[in-house]
Amino acid sequence: MSGAASEAPRPGRINWRIAAILIVAAGLAVFAGANAHLVHVALTSQPDCVQHLKTEGRDGAYRAARPSC
Repeated sequence: MSGAASEAPRPGRINWRIAAILIVAAGLAVFAGANAHLVHVALTSQPDCVQHLKTEGRDGAYRAARPSC
């Protein structure tokens, strides 16, 4: 008997190298998509004016560095 018949891959076997490459590619696609979404939201959102202290902060109170309104 020749060895050619025994070298053929059995159906249903997973090629782990291809599976690993696909998993890494999917992870990178999700990572890139999430970062693209964050950049899009950061560039297109305009927060509303919020009431804040107009004088210097006292007693640990925070205030805006440069109010826009």
